[in-house]
Amino acid sequence: MITETKYFTPSEAVKTLPLVRKIVEDILNTTREMRLYAEDINGQIEHDPFIKKMAESVEGFIKELEEIGCIYKDWNFTIGLVDFPSIIDGEEVLLCWRTDEETINFYHDLDSGFSGRKRIPEEYL
Repeated sequence: MITETKYFTPSEAVKTLPLVRKIVEDILNTTREMRLYAEDINGQIEHDPFIKKMAESVEGFIKELEEIGCIYKDWNFTIGLVDFPSIIDGEEVLLCWRTDEETINFYHDLDSGFSGRKRIPEEYL
């Protein structure tokens, strides 16, 4: 199934933050619980039903973010990094937010990732 990319203006992306923040909090809490449980069972997680259930929950949370139109990018599950497709100065970019930030102030081009973040130009805020 091909889905059309939803492009967010910075203000549209900011409006989704209460919901996105809650979903990312659920992702981080669940994966933290998974790590602690895995330690308790000495890493024997391959066929563990509790780990499987939590992994399915995380997959569901990530799908929720995708349904909103954003992309979860923190595969270490430590900082909750989320990108929102956008157009700035006629270029396709990703607005970039992580859980320790109050709002969305940065973007990066499709290839540079988090390390290439730039402040969103004032005229777009």
